[in-house]
Amino acid sequence: MKILFLPTLLAASLGVTAPQATAAQPDMLPVKQISLELARDIAMDAIEACRANGYNVSAVVLDRAGDVQAALRDTLASRHTLEIAERKAGMSIMSGSDSGEFRAARADIRPELNHIKGLIVMEGALPIRAAGSLIGAVGVSGAPGGDKDAACAAAALKKVEERLEFAP
Repeated sequence: MKILFLPTLLAASLGVTAPQATAAQPDMLPVKQISLELARDIAMDAIEACRANGYNVSAVVLDRAGDVQAALRDTLASRHTLEIAERKAGMSIMSGSDSGEFRAARADIRPELNHIKGLIVMEGALPIRAAGSLIGAVGVSGAPGGDKDAACAAAALKKVEERLEFAP
């Protein structure tokens, strides 16, 4: 009787085949990374968009790896909004999509994902893309509803749209 290793069995059940011989891969990869200045501007623009509507919010911008690049809390925003905004952005990084769209599409796994450190499945975060590459996400929290948080994030991304489109 042959004994299969668990990874082999799992791969076979998923229809994964053995990797084929390929050309050597480079030791270094060129990666697009969001700058502090762009992250700061997006966070501030999101807060200003919400202020214009009378909302006190926090905005957090994560880089492509999910690390905080900029975090701003408006003067009267609750301290908890920072963590929520960061976790919303984490969801957007993980899924590569709008956190609200992900929430609607994957309500079946929402409870499980909400227990993962750094993630929360709530509306209010958008991915940041430059020249087709995911470079980060912006999460907003504190407005009366995730749709309003997302609108502030969208307004911020609209304001820097040209910088993102023409990124080298």
